[in-house]
Amino acid sequence: MEKICKGDEVIVIAGKDKGRRGTVRARVDSEHVLVEGINVARKHIRPNPMKGIVGGISDKEMPIHISNVAIFNPATGKADRVRIKVEQVEGGRKKFQRTRVFKSNGELVRV
Repeated sequence: MEKICKGDEVIVIAGKDKGRRGTVRARVDSEHVLVEGINVARKHIRPNPMKGIVGGISDKEMPIHISNVAIFNPATGKADRVRIKVEQVEGGRKKFQRTRVFKSNGELVRV
């Protein structure tokens, strides 16, 4: 189970967008995430009339390393760390349920 998942609200703790908040759109790989409105690069597009491309300058969201973001805790209003809470399921011998909880107050991250 990953500590930061798609749909989580995160806050940037390092880099040019430090202090800004956004929602995770996707996980690019195990170490990079795509956050809405964060790490935006300007991309110059050459016009191509054969393909119907107009051209110009567009904004593109680039992946950010997972170590540069922390999950946002709405109860405290600050960045927080996540731990995985493992509980045994009733009636099962080796069945476990994993849930993500905030380290500071122990509340569930997102249902």
